[in-house]
Amino acid sequence: MAGTTISYTYTDEAPMLATHAFYPIVEAFLKTAGVALEMKDISVAARVLAHFPEKLSQPVPDDLAGLGELCKSGKAMIIKLPNISASVPQLKECIKELQGKGFMVPDYPEDAKTDEDKAIKATYAKVLGSAVNPVLREGNSDRRAAVPVKEFAHKFPHRMGAWSGSKTCIRSMHDGDFYAHEKSVVIVEGSDGKCDLRIEFVGEDGKVEVLKEEVKLKPGEVVDGTYMNVELLEEFYENCIQEAKEKDILFSLHLKATMMKVSDPVMFGHCVKVYFKDVFAKYKDTFDRLGVDPNNGLGDLYKKISQAPRERKSSD
Repeated sequence: MAGTTISYTYTDEAPMLATHAFYPIVEAFLKTAGVALEMKDISVAARVLAHFPEKLSQPVPDDLAGLGELCKSGKAMIIKLPNISASVPQLKECIKELQGKGFMVPDYPEDAKTDEDKAIKATYAKVLGSAVNPVLREGNSDRRAAVPVKEFAHKFPHRMGAWSGSKTCIRSMHDGDFYAHEKSVVIVEGSDGKCDLRIEFVGEDGKVEVLKEEVKLKPGEVVDGTYMNVELLEEFYENCIQEAKEKDILFSLHLKATMMKVSDPVMFGHCVKVYFKDVFAKYKDTFDRLGVDPNNGLGDLYKKISQAPRERKSSD
């Protein structure tokens, strides 16, 4: 163990006081064994700064990327994998705070039209969502249970006791979700020797919008595509909400889409609109004026309302 170094990651999820209070205890404990301890900052702020070195007088090291490379080296052992998620509202708050402290990081371009804005938005996309797990799991991707653990479970299966009086129930979509619409194709080399594809969105009016001009592929690669039916999604939400009311139980929503940093906020947004459909219908014009976006969560709604002029609050 002597000569070993442990990287202690500083994140947003753990309270700062608890993180920094525990760090010196761990450091003192490891020091007696000759094990070094170092702090690695993989918070949202650190990830933002690391991705815009040209905006800083003194570049901030990309600790997350460094830890990812360490994981791939085969010389790392992950004790506890942090799960870090950042929504667009959280990212905006972080950018605003950094700018207030003198860091010249760019604003987040909601509606990116210029090439520069698109590049900035693409860079910030690396900070959003569960940014940590994919990087650190590059060298630790096999999450299956170890064979001895499986054998023990087969030999000594755990028996659950009888449940009585529980009204808990689980519901999932039976049609219209990503799973129902999923289609896969195997790429075959074209007559021109290319295997490239273009991603398009075709509207009901037949209008085509190019989402990605070119994706380079190789023969034999599998391309998977799917979509969510919003009408069926909102109908599913409504049924679940009404069932929870009738049974007098807590309504809890759990989402896990493949591209969760892109899809989950939108699907959460539809749930917010369905759950508060009467409010959104009554104050539609007000919410439009305030720029309320349910995809940014209920917190964004509260924040926009709190920032509205006093006379508008009273009149609406």
